[in-house]
Amino acid sequence: GGLVTGSQLFLSCRSGKLTPSQVAKNIIAMLEDSDKSTPPLRAIVQWDQEQIMLMAKASTARYRNKCTLSYLDGIPVCLKEEFKVVPYHHRVGTVYLGTEPETEDATVAKKLREAGAIIIGVSNMHELGAGTTGCNPNRYHKIPRNPYKPNHFTGGSSSGSAAAVAAGLCPVAIGTDGGGSVRIPASFCGVVGLKGTFGRISSHGSLPLSYSTVSVGPICTSVADAAIVYSILAEPDPLYPYGLKQPKATLSDMCAPDLKGLKLGVDWTFFKVPDAVCALPVLYSAVEHLQSLGASVVEVSLPEMEEVRVAHVICILSEMRDFLQPDFNKHFQEMNLDTRASLALASQFTALDYITANRQRTRSMRFLREIFTTVNCILTPAVASTAPRIYESDLLTGSSNLSFTVRSMRFMQLGNFTGIPGLVVPIGYSTAGLPISFQVMAKWWDEAVLLRIGLKLEQFRYQTKKPSIYYNILS
Repeated sequence: GGLVTGSQLFLSCRSGKLTPSQVAKNIIAMLEDSDKSTPPLRAIVQWDQEQIMLMAKASTARYRNKCTLSYLDGIPVCLKEEFKVVPYHHRVGTVYLGTEPETEDATVAKKLREAGAIIIGVSNMHELGAGTTGCNPNRYHKIPRNPYKPNHFTGGSSSGSAAAVAAGLCPVAIGTDGGGSVRIPASFCGVVGLKGTFGRISSHGSLPLSYSTVSVGPICTSVADAAIVYSILAEPDPLYPYGLKQPKATLSDMCAPDLKGLKLGVDWTFFKVPDAVCALPVLYSAVEHLQSLGASVVEVSLPEMEEVRVAHVICILSEMRDFLQPDFNKHFQEMNLDTRASLALASQFTALDYITANRQRTRSMRFLREIFTTVNCILTPAVASTAPRIYESDLLTGSSNLSFTVRSMRFMQLGNFTGIPGLVVPIGYSTAGLPISFQVMAKWWDEAVLLRIGLKLEQFRYQTKKPSIYYNILS
C-alpha cells in the first residue's frame, strides 16, 4: 500500500492500461482540487493546463509507436521554483523576482523534457531558500502543508517538491540542497531525497544562492525512482563549471541481493540526539536491519562537528548575502521577516570569518577522506525531530525559530560543507504519525553505494501509511 512510483506508472503506460494523457488529465483535476481544499496544499504554485497536456500528448504518441525516450517518459515531475522553467515565473519564493515569464529552461528542466517527462509546474519553496521550515507567507506562495498532517510544516527549503511527491501529485520532483533543503523536507514528508555530490547535477539556470554548498537532487516516492532520475541528470554540463571533471555516474552493484562486504560507519555520540528519544529505537533497528543483510558496522569518530556547524553557516550565509546584496538594498521591504533577519545576521560576518570557515572545510574534507578509507558510508538519523506544527501567526508573519533551524540541520551540514552525497529514506513513524527517516552519506561521487543501501533500507519499513492528503494519479 505504498505511494505510486514512477516505475509503476511507466509499466502501466507501457502495458497500455493508461496513457500519459489520462494521467495528465487526472493531475490537472487534482491540482485544481489541491488549490481549493481547506487548507490549500500549496505544493505546486504555478502550473498551466495547456503545457501539461501538450507534453502528455507527445508522450502518449511515443508509447503508441513504441519509441519512448527514457524511463521518465510520461512521468509527471515538478521543479522547485529556484529553477528556470519555461513559461513560468522564476520567483524563487519571492514576490519581487521573475516579473516576466521565463524564456529559457534550466539544464535540469531541459534534460527532463528531453527524457519525455511531463513537467506539471513549479513547486513552492522557502523564500530565497533561506530556511528549513518551508514557511512562506507571501501572496504568491503561502504555507505548503505536510500531506501526513496538514497542520504541520513540510520542511524546507524544497518544501513544495516534497509535499507534491508525498501527496501523490507526481512521483518525482527536483530540489536544491545547501543546508538540507532536499533532505529535510523529504524526511518530514516521508519520501526519498538524494543530495548529489557537489557539482554532480548541473545547477545552471537556478539562482546561485550559495555556490559552494548547494547541490541539486531528486525527491521521489522510491529509491529506484531516485536512481533513475539521478542516472538521467548526473553528467557534466558545459554551462556549469563545477561539475566538468566528474567521474561517470554509475549504478554499479545497486541491485546486489545483500550488503556483504560493506562497512557502515557510525559515530554513536553524534548519532544520538538529546531530544529525539522517541525516534531512537526505530533508528537502531534500521542499523540492525542493514547488519542482518551482511554489512558490518564500524564505529567512527566525526571530528570537529561543532566547528563544521558554525563554518557551514558562515559559508552559506556569506555567499547568499553577497549574491543578494542588490536585493537586500532594493527589495528589503518586500522580503519575509525571517529572510530579512537571516540576511541581516549574514552581514555581520567578516572576510576573516569566511576565510577561517573555508580553512575548516579543507580540514573536514581531509578527515572524511581518511574515514572513507575504512568505511563505505556514514549512517546518521536524517532530522533530529519530526515536522513542526504550524501556528496561526506563522500564516501571517512567517516563522523564525533559530533553535529549530539549528536542530533540523544537525545531520545535514556535513554533506553540504564538504560536498559529499547523502540519501534520506523513510523508515517509520512517530507516535503522532509523522514520518521518521534515516540518512546514508558516502564519499564524493559514490552515489551508487547510497542507492544500494537505500534500496535495502526501504524494505525495513514494514508498513506505509497513506498520507491524509493523498491523490492517486492511477485512478
